[in-house]
Formats: sequence, C-alpha cells, structure tokens
Amino acid sequence: MKDKGNRLKSIRKYVSEQKISSQEELLQLLSEEGFILTQATLSRDLKQLKIAKMPDYEGGYIYVLPEESSPLGKTARMKTQEIHFAATGFLSIDFCGPFAVVKTKPAFAGGIAAEIDRRSSKNILGTIAGDDTILVIPREGTDRRKLLRTLSEVLPINH
Repeated sequence: MKDKGNRLKSIRKYVSEQKISSQEELLQLLSEEGFILTQATLSRDLKQLKIAKMPDYEGGYIYVLPEESSPLGKTARMKTQEIHFAATGFLSIDFCGPFAVVKTKPAFAGGIAAEIDRRSSKNILGTIAGDDTILVIPREGTDRRKLLRTLSEVLPINH
C-alpha cells in the first residue's frame, strides 16, 4: 500500500493535469497507480488539499486546485482561463443606486464573484453571489463610471 503523501501528490497531479469531473474517475486513476482507498478517504483527501468543484466551460463540473497550489500560478494561461470563464458565464449588468447587479448563467456567479473580489481595486468593497446573480458593492465615493471600468477588467463589458 502506498503512503498518504504519495497519494496526495498524485491527486494534485491528476487534478492539475486532467479534467476530473467525479470522485469515481479520480478513484479509478489512483487505483491504476496502485492506491487502494475508499470514496470516503478520497473525499477527506480532497478536503485536506482544498480541492473544489467548479463549473467548466461545457456546462459540467471539474475539480480544481486552490490557486496557491496550482503549478500554473498566475501565468498568462491561467489569466486567459479566468477571463474566458467570466466571459462564458456573464449575461448582463444593471444598476440600482450605487450597486451593480450582475446576471450570470446558473452556477457561474460564485466563480465570477470570486474573480471580481480577487482583482478588486480600491473601487469595490465586495460581492455577494447566489447561483446566477452577483451584487457588487462599491466603496464610498465610487461612481458608476469607475465601477464599470473596474468590472470591465473581469467582465466583457464596454464602459
């Protein structure tokens, strides 16, 4: 039986190099490599590694590494994928007073909101996301034009 450290390393490798959409698929890959484990053990490993399931570009879900563990880091490829993700899921933007309300495809709001938060400048205080809607809360004194300029760094909008 192989040890836990090697198993975790293999899980990271598979998730970073392949599109893994289910625990069963990952269990099969690990089994082929000689690891013997249950779905419950794999679930605990995924939690320990902070691996999450996110929507992919085809409407399904894939496992992804947390940004700090990704061997891609902040490369141009990763930035292109993030922009493509936002562009694929974005539907519209509207305003209510100082707030922006962003509509997305189902299951995209959380990922896009996280990207807005990650890139937010001094103009955005934070976001609140549901399944297909994001509330963008601007900082005091940020007008609509500044907010649109900031959001255009993530969303395919013209300001």
